Amino acid sequence: MRTTQAIRKLRAGSLLLIMAVVLVQCQEEQVESSTAGIAQTALEQEQAQEAEQSSVPPSPTEPFLINTFEIDQVRVVPIATGLANPWGMAFRDNGDILITERYTGKLRVVRDGKLLDSDISGMPEVYSEVFRAGLMAVAIHPGDDQIIYLTRTKAIMHEGEPNQAVSLVRARLVEDRLTDVQEIFVAKGVDSAIAASALLFTADGKLMMSVGGAYVFANTGELAQDPAVHYGKLLRLNDDGSAPSDNPFVDGGEFLPEVYSVGHRNQLGLAIHPQTGELWASENGPQGGDEANIVQAGKNYGWPYASYSRQYRGDWVSQTPWLAEYESPAVVWWPSIAPAALTFYSGEQFPEWQGNLFVGSMMEGRIPGTGHLERIVFNSRGQEIRREGLLKELKHRVRDVQQGPDGYLYILTDEEDGALLRLEPLI
Repeated sequence: MRTTQAIRKLRAGSLLLIMAVVLVQCQEEQVESSTAGIAQTALEQEQAQEAEQSSVPPSPTEPFLINTFEIDQVRVVPIATGLANPWGMAFRDNGDILITERYTGKLRVVRDGKLLDSDISGMPEVYSEVFRAGLMAVAIHPGDDQIIYLTRTKAIMHEGEPNQAVSLVRARLVEDRLTDVQEIFVAKGVDSAIAASALLFTADGKLMMSVGGAYVFANTGELAQDPAVHYGKLLRLNDDGSAPSDNPFVDGGEFLPEVYSVGHRNQLGLAIHPQTGELWASENGPQGGDEANIVQAGKNYGWPYASYSRQYRGDWVSQTPWLAEYESPAVVWWPSIAPAALTFYSGEQFPEWQGNLFVGSMMEGRIPGTGHLERIVFNSRGQEIRREGLLKELKHRVRDVQQGPDGYLYILTDEEDGALLRLEPLI
């Protein structure tokens, strides 16, 4: 099991890698920056990261009230705490909530409102020796809720050197144990920069799978436009991991047959609009320029050639934020909120919120301790008219948000002592 100290070291190592890449880029462009100054900045940020981790407020253990614009008071109920950096959740027909823990590689169960002490056995091996690598999404087959799907980082050998890849695993869940565990898809290419991978079943029974990892700072940005790899793409799969025959690039071969759309940096959330049926996806920019896109088959979303983002070092990612040949985002965040999962609310518990988009924020403006739940309101024409930040008082990274079968909103916080929270109306 990943220890708190080890996770902090992974995070610090990731920060130092970013700073090292920035230094190389600056040298290549002959930017007048001193090595000592950049090293000092890296040290200061590492120390700040350590301080931030040690000063994160504990997860709440008692219900509390928040105020919102449309609804005066909403009750926040902690359902479970003690989750180790949870990444995703899924609801079973029997009422169980399955929750993945990224670094431990465990699949946890909330049953009858309580987190079970024992985790699901028979789990596939997960590689989590690099920061952000590990167990990610969990999805349940719409026709059989004993069949589950998991995305993970796996260790591979590439050109004689150890590396990573993103893979999709299918298994049958029987009495809290996985059986018939099969790896049904492995992303083509190398996950050297550590990709996120979200899952969503659509109404036609196809499985959408995001594969990110196209980062300019890590020299992997061009993967988003590379026809030979799956990274920086959104995929559409059959439930056995194969490519559907009606995928947009099957006939022409411009991209791999599993690819549904291209030009993505790192998508962490997928959702279906309940009225229009449109597929929405959240996408992280490096520094500002986060996006929510309406994703269409065969379209190119422009990364890294058209972006509203700045690099971590401050300069613009691209010379223009948009180009006619690329799709423009439906929502842009500036400053960045590091958007994670997203969901449209359509339940009866909060009539005032119907049609609102809820997005998990892990960090705002690249300031630690600023994660929250973002609520976006649209008019009848689907145009954004206002935003509201909720749960800012927690100072936690909000990783997942979903509407449960009961019509409540469920929230996962990505912390070493992560929590599952439920939003309820105050009756």
